[in-house]
Parts: sequence; structure tokens; C-alpha cells
Amino acid sequence: MALGTTKKIFLAGHAGMVGSAFYRALATNPEVKIFTATKLECNLSNQSQVNQLFKSQNFDQVILAAAKVGGIYANSIYPADFIYQNLIIQANVINAAHLNNINDLLFLGSSCIYPKHAAQPIQESSLLSGSLESTNEPYAIAKIAGIKLCESYNRQYGRDYRSIMPTNLYGPNDNYHPENSHVIPALINKFHLAKIENRSTVSIWGNGEAHRDFMHVDDLVNAALFIMSISYTEYQKLIQPDCSHINISSGSERTIAETAQLISTIIGFRGSIEFDHLKPDGTMRKMMSASILTELGWRPKIDFISGLQNTYESYLQE
Repeated sequence: MALGTTKKIFLAGHAGMVGSAFYRALATNPEVKIFTATKLECNLSNQSQVNQLFKSQNFDQVILAAAKVGGIYANSIYPADFIYQNLIIQANVINAAHLNNINDLLFLGSSCIYPKHAAQPIQESSLLSGSLESTNEPYAIAKIAGIKLCESYNRQYGRDYRSIMPTNLYGPNDNYHPENSHVIPALINKFHLAKIENRSTVSIWGNGEAHRDFMHVDDLVNAALFIMSISYTEYQKLIQPDCSHINISSGSERTIAETAQLISTIIGFRGSIEFDHLKPDGTMRKMMSASILTELGWRPKIDFISGLQNTYESYLQE
């Protein structure tokens, strides 16, 4: 699966935060030709269009970063959209890769696949060992299905379809919608608007005590490319056929309250922060084990404060 031997990569989801970070990283490799398609060019929810795209192109490898994503509010309001759209995109792309004899594929999951009360830090083996967090269960089930799709094609057809489970990501080109975004972009947008509108307070969902492990998206891509570069033989030593995914975690965590205070300081908001205890917190602690990556020698490079500053600068430009 080494990138040095890959000529043409289909990057699904190139316009999103994760996809665009992959594009930036891959564009520096002269041996790689990146192929992308907008929704108008190929709707990944349309099986016929996906199959036609794969038949018309000679892809060597697929990176499946396309997904419908959102925060607690969006997951609560649009559960059917989250489970259906993610299931259909994954099924279409993974099956088309197989039908066109593409042996190498990388699938991006999510840390929400793990049970709500999984032992911390969460090991890969915790998958399917308990009930999921109710606020994002439909999305989580879709992502679990994506992992199992990859495993099933590997077991039945000998494919090399790998799955990685990123922790909570942030970075350039994120979604800053006030209701449909994840925590860091939502906080950046809230504090920025509060600053320019000279508000005295900012209200944040929950009690602020929930813990999260945050990683800059460029670190995630660096780890993903590292995993992709591992030989098939070595990769098989790291995983089990029915537990083939690998966590990508920063190895540290902080509370939502601490994160909000850091972001307010970086943005220059001088008012107070209030927590709305009537709104949900989501999972109170979600820290994934990065033991496999750590044993391989990989470490994140971007510290949290620098990452937040970089993200806010990108927000201002976007």
C-alpha cells in the first residue's frame, strides 16, 4: 500500500476538512496523481454514478474521506440523514473499488464508534462491546458498518482495505455552521461573533466538564499516510481480521471548559463564559488509546495552542 508505487488516487470527500488536508499533503508527492470529483460530477450516494466513475478511471488506490458529519445538534435533528447517507456512500465506494479490482483503500471512521461506557483509554477491541452514545448512534452505526465492510472484503476477497479511527479533529476548512458544527469550530464561530458584536457573555452547551481528545487535521493525515505506508505483511501483524481498525489519537485530553477558555483567549473575547446545563454534554469522556501508533514510533507534531491559532487564522481567511 506504499504511496511510492501508487500512480492514481481517488480522493473521495476532497472538499471537506479531512479531504482537503489529504489533498494538501498528497499534492507534494510528484509520484501521485490525485483524482477528485464534485457532487455534480459524481454523487457518491448514487450507485450508478459511482460505478461509472470507477469504470471510466484506472484508480490504483482510494481514500474514502467523504461523509456527512456534524455535532450533537445536527446528529439529534437529522438522524436518518446521518445513517442513510453515510451507509450508502460507504457501500457504493467500497464495492466499486472491489468490482474494479482496486486492492488498496483507506476508510476514515470516527471515535464515536465506541461504546458510551468503554474503559478509558479506549482500545480498538472495545468495538461492539456495549451501547453507543444516543446523541450520535445513527452516525456511529454507519461508521461501524464501514469498518465491517472493509473487513468483509478483506476476508472474502483478500483486499487490503484499511480503517483508521480519528479522534476529535479540528483545523482549516472546517464547518463553522452555528448549529451543525463540531465543538471547536462552533466555539471559534461563537467567540469570534461575540467579539465583533461586543457581547458580554457566550453560552456553551453542557456543563463544560466533558473531556475530549483533540487533534489537528494535518496530524491526522500525517498519521494516515504513515499507516498507508506500512507493508501488507507488517500491517497484518498489527491487527486482527475482525478488529482491523487503528485508532489515531493525540494521547492527551482536556475539558470543554478549558478548550473554550483557550479559544476565547486566542480570539480576544473579553466577556464571560456561561454553561447551559439544560443542553446535552455528549459522552463525558472519550479518550482513545494510541498504543499501536505509539509502538510504531508515530507521534503528533502540532501542539494544541498552535493548532488553534492556525485554525482561527484559517477561519478569518475563509
